[in-house]
Amino acid sequence: MPKLLVFQHVAYELLGTLNPQLKDAGFRIRYVNFGREPDARPSLDGYQGIVVLGGPMNMDEADTNPHLPTEVALVREAIERDMPVLGICLGAQIIAAALGAEVGPTHEKEIGWYSVSPSQAGGDDPLLGCFDGTEQIFQWHGDTFEIPDGAAHLASSPGCANQAFRYGDNVYGLQFHLEVDEPMIERWLNVDHHKAEIAALDGKIDPDVVRGETKRNIERSQALARRVFAGFIELFKIREKNTILSSH
Repeated sequence: MPKLLVFQHVAYELLGTLNPQLKDAGFRIRYVNFGREPDARPSLDGYQGIVVLGGPMNMDEADTNPHLPTEVALVREAIERDMPVLGICLGAQIIAAALGAEVGPTHEKEIGWYSVSPSQAGGDDPLLGCFDGTEQIFQWHGDTFEIPDGAAHLASSPGCANQAFRYGDNVYGLQFHLEVDEPMIERWLNVDHHKAEIAALDGKIDPDVVRGETKRNIERSQALARRVFAGFIELFKIREKNTILSSH
């Protein structure tokens, strides 16, 4: 039974729809909640992969979030161990930083549903190849990453050129949120920090518009999520087969 380490930063950013897929595939999951334990130093020993979730902090806020350098170091170690790694939003930024890429603010925050288009590499990718051209995908971010050296650029949106990348065969950074369902989005819209963030944008984001777009787009988003996350789970099977073959 594969064991997965999940880095969490706030209570409302969870594995979401990825959780039942992992459970159905037989994974044992351990959360490390860095929001509650910023000085935690988990070991990768005994684990087969990592998922790094999102959060409201930025990569340049290590003085108030001392776990960020820890996570960067752990992700770098996981990559060196050839472990499957998936980063979502902040998690993707942490992976990019671990690979030496720059992370910083976007020109404009993306909050709500936005058009995401795969690149040529994305169209051929085992995970994102299920996108049927441009898709409407949920976002909530004000920062983004540069594509790390040696990584494949997989997707973009009109306001954020770098929406996804793959490093090697088993490390993925996704700026967008495929793990969400409608109740999770509603919860996010009601988080005090998020309400203040939206209010500071002077009417550019209307929560009721986001709710309406969620009703139109969530079914397709969840269908894509099932296929993308199934591809991530497949990475563990491929790695296990390769490990067995190399041991003979």
